[in-house]
Amino acid sequence: MKVYHITYSPSIKTACLYFYGCNFRCSFCIRKKSMYDIHLENEPKGKLRMLGTGEVLRIIDGLGAERAIMMGYEPTVDPELPDLAERLSDLNVQVSLLTNGYELSGRLLGSVEKVCLSIKAYSEGLHRRLTGKGNGRVLENFRKVHDLGIPLSAESIYIPGLIDLDEIMKIARFISSIDPEIPYHIDAYIPVDDRWRAPTAKEIIDAALEAKKYLKNVSYLCGDERLEHEVIQVV
Repeated sequence: MKVYHITYSPSIKTACLYFYGCNFRCSFCIRKKSMYDIHLENEPKGKLRMLGTGEVLRIIDGLGAERAIMMGYEPTVDPELPDLAERLSDLNVQVSLLTNGYELSGRLLGSVEKVCLSIKAYSEGLHRRLTGKGNGRVLENFRKVHDLGIPLSAESIYIPGLIDLDEIMKIARFISSIDPEIPYHIDAYIPVDDRWRAPTAKEIIDAALEAKKYLKNVSYLCGDERLEHEVIQVV
C-alpha cells in the first residue's frame, strides 16, 4: 500500500494518513515543498518506506484514534484504499477522505463517512492546464457524493494571478447550484517556488465574502494562523 507517513492529534483523537502518488500534476502542490505534515517542527528522517495494511491498522488501533483522514498527495491512487477504509470502519474509526475527486469508487464511498473534495478550478481549460486532466469527472463525482448523502465539503487554494477571485466565484456558484449548505473552505497558497506569491489576508477575506453571496458556510485560512491542535509524528 502507499501510506508512507502518519501524524496524530491526541486532543481530537485524529490520525492523518499520507498516501504517496497522484493522478494530477499540479505545479503548486504543497508536497513540492514538503512530503510530510507541514505542521511538524521537524521533518522525519530516514528512507521513505511504504507501510502495509496490517501495520497501518495496528498503528491506528494502538493510538486509540477515533478518526482517520486519508490524504496525501492523493489517496485514491492506492488500489488498497477501499480495503483499508472498510477495515478501519470495522474498528469503529470514522474515515474521512481528502481527495481531488477524479477517482471515486462506489466501494470506497461505502466506507467513508465524510468527503472533502478539492476543486482546483471550475474552468475546464484552466483545470486541464493546472492538473493535466479535465474536470468533468471531478464535478460529476462531487454531485455523486452529494446525491449519496455522504457529508460533503469543498476546498480550493487561492493563488493570486492563477486561481483568484474570479475562479473562486465560479467554484462557489457551482457548489451553490448543487446545495448552498455545502461547506466551502478557501486556503491561502503557500509558495513552493517563486512563480506565484502568497495571497494577502485581504484577498482571502474578500474572496470569502464574495463566496458567501452564494454559500451559507464559507471558511478560510490566511496562512498565518496558529496551530489549534498539537500534531505529533507517528511514522
